[in-house]
Amino acid sequence: MTRPGLAAGVLGFALGGFFDGIMLHQVLQWHHFLSLVPGEALRNIEAQILADGMFHVAVYLITAIGLWLLWRARGGLAPSGAGRGVLSATLLGFAVWQLVDVVVFHWIIGIHRIRVDVPNPLAWDIGWIVVVGLPPLAAGLWLARTAPPPSRGGMGGGAVAASLAALCIGSASLASLPPPGVTTALVLFRPGISPDAAFAAAIAAGGRVAWSDPSGSLLAVDLGEDGSTWELLRGGALLVGRSPLTGGCLGWTRLRV
Repeated sequence: MTRPGLAAGVLGFALGGFFDGIMLHQVLQWHHFLSLVPGEALRNIEAQILADGMFHVAVYLITAIGLWLLWRARGGLAPSGAGRGVLSATLLGFAVWQLVDVVVFHWIIGIHRIRVDVPNPLAWDIGWIVVVGLPPLAAGLWLARTAPPPSRGGMGGGAVAASLAALCIGSASLASLPPPGVTTALVLFRPGISPDAAFAAAIAAGGRVAWSDPSGSLLAVDLGEDGSTWELLRGGALLVGRSPLTGGCLGWTRLRV
């Protein structure tokens, strides 16, 4: 694989993660990352939200690595037909994410499924692979095997790479957005922060506590238009629904009270 192809494969893998996180964690809310992990310590909402946030952090890191590799490989984008290779590797990387997620995380490790609240989760897993995993895999392999010789030209590598980078940055931005029109953020405080200290931090941030879990470590805080996310972080918050990195998934989480 060429250096641009490696970079594109990493970015395609990251796009698969963003698609998973945005669609399955945030919009559809079919599962959390650790939905099926046994043990009360990992089944409470705080642990689930923290794991989802760390999942998003990992995808951001993969994206950053891919963008860095793409920049380093920019010299290899000049040959005619390089764009076809970049597109092929992107599609293959996206497909690999879907296959790894289902085979490794669903069937081997068993930490979640595509849908955990249905009587036939295996059918949903297989359906997801068929609909979301196999088409980009087939398209990527077809592009790789039918790439035209350099003399016949093809898609410009620079243009395709720039479009890929823009798509990844846009996906990263979309993944960090809270639900539209919502001023209430879910705030998860680190262990050791007492309920009184958590409430005090929410008030100091200009917010109003609308809900609290029994432990007092997970709050729903209405920050209005002027509340400060950074004050919450200074007050001991681990994750905030309106924070730019990990809060997107947190902010979309439905609470059952």
